[in-house]
Amino acid sequence: MNVRRSAAVLTAVAVIGAAAPAAADASPSPSPSRAALPSALYGDGDPQYDGVWRQSLALLAQHTVGVEPPEPAVDWLAGQQCADGSFAPYRADTAKACDDKTMVDTNQTAAAVQALAALGGHDAVTEKAVGWLKSVQNEDGGWGYTAGGDSDTNSTSVVIGALTAAGERPADVKKDGRSPYDALLKLALPCDADGAGAFAFQPGKKGELVANADATAAGVLGSLGKGLVVEPGEEAKTKAGCEKAATPEQAAANGAAHLASVLAEDGHLTSALAGAEDQPDYGNTADAVVALAAQGSTEPATASLAWLEKNAADWAAQSGPAAYAQLILAAHATGADPRDFGGTDLVEQLTATGPAAQADQDGKGEEDEAEKKQQEEKDSGFGIWWFVGVCLVAGVGVGFLISGRAKKRQP
Repeated sequence: MNVRRSAAVLTAVAVIGAAAPAAADASPSPSPSRAALPSALYGDGDPQYDGVWRQSLALLAQHTVGVEPPEPAVDWLAGQQCADGSFAPYRADTAKACDDKTMVDTNQTAAAVQALAALGGHDAVTEKAVGWLKSVQNEDGGWGYTAGGDSDTNSTSVVIGALTAAGERPADVKKDGRSPYDALLKLALPCDADGAGAFAFQPGKKGELVANADATAAGVLGSLGKGLVVEPGEEAKTKAGCEKAATPEQAAANGAAHLASVLAEDGHLTSALAGAEDQPDYGNTADAVVALAAQGSTEPATASLAWLEKNAADWAAQSGPAAYAQLILAAHATGADPRDFGGTDLVEQLTATGPAAQADQDGKGEEDEAEKKQQEEKDSGFGIWWFVGVCLVAGVGVGFLISGRAKKRQP
């Protein structure tokens, strides 16, 4: 779920070029300095590529555990919307209207819908956002990361979650007679394939499907019509094991069985980044826990959550609000206590990254130069804006949906 700067990933630049909209030719505005960040924003890292995403996850996680998010933080999220209903990762000046160069995407938009729908009181915002999502649905029934981009499992699934959160029936949202479930079924690997039952991110150049654990976690939730929040105590929807996926429910069961088999060895997923294949992927493991819980695969979900409790604290501390939110949602889905997560109060840690905590720091003076330099080094490296799309197309473990969830990974 988290992006790591990688030379191997950057070699995929040519791939994203074909799918990116015309706005790809635009250069992003300079990254804001830490001092210039909005006071209502969660996290102190550069929001240029993940501001709306991490804000949405943070608010959703807080709401899920009964914490009322600060009103300014909610208002900031709602205020990021463009006039057509879409959301970009970050708009520093919301008084300036969005245009063809504004880098909106389906993932930020769908995440914002899920958060604002859960919080309530923002029907006009969510209705307009859902309208935009429907307007950019592909002919195969799915969605790509950007409007007009080829459908992928992750984007299609997060949009399904947004539709459900907004009171829509995803099966009834169709383009040319095809629903998002039709798109997901085409991305599910058959039982006789290598990686049986998994989901691919996208078909390869020759139409081949390659199992992707990140996409599989997303695909399980999407196929079940679920969003980012899964309530504990779900019962298995379909018989475990891989069978021909004639329905979305069976595709979800197959995907969950694949995840369970991959996790069985050591309790966690490993990174797909070149040169880091032997390293744990904390974020995608958390997403897998949520997906397994949604399917009712309680035992493997609980086992992997236990692994996260023992090992994910440092990763979350380095990665910030979205990482804390992912762990909270994983704990919630399995009925665990996020306030005592391996000895860490995830809720407290997430809240500490938010606007209330930032306000407490006022008047304490500027940081010394060494600390500033360290922070700048941490927040640097997000290069060109379509790095998000590059990671998605390359299928390199960018997490449930987008690369901007965290800027640094625990090795």
